[in-house]
Amino acid sequence: MNQSSRLISLDAFRGFTIMLMILVNNPGSWQYVFSPLKHAEWHGCTPTDLVFPFFLFIMGAAMAFSFSRRMQENASRWPLYLQILKRTILLIFLGLFMAWYLRWNFSTLRLPGVLQRIGLCYFIASMIILHFNRRGWIISTVLLLVGYWLAMAFIPFPGRGEEVWALNSNLAQYMDGLLLKGHVSKKDIGFDPEGLLSTFPAVGQVLLGYFTGRWLRSGTEPLQKTNGMFIAGNIAIVLGLAWSLVMPINKQLWTSSYVLYTSGIALNLLAVSYWAIDIKGYGRYVKPFVIFGSNAILAFFGSGIMAKTMMLCKVTRGDGTEISIKAFVYDTLLRPLFGDWGASLMHALFFILIWLAVLTWFYRKKIFIKL
Repeated sequence: MNQSSRLISLDAFRGFTIMLMILVNNPGSWQYVFSPLKHAEWHGCTPTDLVFPFFLFIMGAAMAFSFSRRMQENASRWPLYLQILKRTILLIFLGLFMAWYLRWNFSTLRLPGVLQRIGLCYFIASMIILHFNRRGWIISTVLLLVGYWLAMAFIPFPGRGEEVWALNSNLAQYMDGLLLKGHVSKKDIGFDPEGLLSTFPAVGQVLLGYFTGRWLRSGTEPLQKTNGMFIAGNIAIVLGLAWSLVMPINKQLWTSSYVLYTSGIALNLLAVSYWAIDIKGYGRYVKPFVIFGSNAILAFFGSGIMAKTMMLCKVTRGDGTEISIKAFVYDTLLRPLFGDWGASLMHALFFILIWLAVLTWFYRKKIFIKL
């Protein structure tokens, strides 16, 4: 998309999400992490638990713009199908490469992951969008969310306990252990927070973002668009909280109540971003967010590779002992200055500043990495 024709508020929201992701993924020590920067242990939702659903919601909103433009450019859908397939394969490949990088072991390679889920959600949502009309999109979203709830609540499986939303007693975990044995993040219990079954409600999150993107593309007056997003967002939050009475808000299971709750928060934040940037013109005050959002894939993949390199590659200290590059930066450079908690936070901020510098260079050179 031409840089001048982009919805800058969406870039800023995406950039804010990327920066939050880097902040929560890169503490100097996992022993010293402030509570808001941790995932909920099981049920519940912290600010950290908003990062991934925001990615999916934003992707859905962006699809409303990119699909419309591509359909206008070419009467045939085949170029769009090929682009969707290419992007899906690249996202999954990058996710698998990140899991494989510096470990080089296929026998224990984690198959699910963030980029893998993004790729699968993008593909499934794209097929729904291209092959159904508005009514079909709504029905598909309802079926994905309600169907997942009913499956998790009522389908029997070996080892099922009375609490169907508990760890070690839920259908999603049983499916992961059965189909992805040895290739999940939690190998000891056969579970992955980006597992197979929980991908389906995540597709619903993309579709909710797509509805939002269509609303932003409509000819509705800008302030009315903002008000509409606020109203829809708060309705979604209330519905999510109400649904949580029978289906807890849970990021690792990606429950349907979690989808509505986090989509509602996303709608409210996007409304603020749209009002401040696209209506009031305050974009210059959030330039770092826009810079991160304009090269989101580069920031996501690059920061992830950098983090793994620092964690797995060793350096030799003056006393002859080998420690990871990450430990050297945290223990030797930051900890003496800021203490345990401060150094852990500064390590994450250090990551953000490095990538802000890198991405600023790309932004000024008008280089935007797209899949």
